Amino acid sequence: MPSMDPAASTSPALSVALAVLAVLLALTGFGVYTAFGPPSKGLTDPFDDHDD
Repeated sequence: MPSMDPAASTSPALSVALAVLAVLLALTGFGVYTAFGPPSKGLTDPFDDHDD
């Protein structure tokens, strides 16, 4: 009799796709936090640093 475990019947491609999606969302969230959150106070504008 086959096992009824849903994790055993899923494709490995689904697991890889979900892992890639999770990493992409984490990097996007970190980028938005860095650009607009409290760490953004330490960022400088490179165009303002070099006046011509």
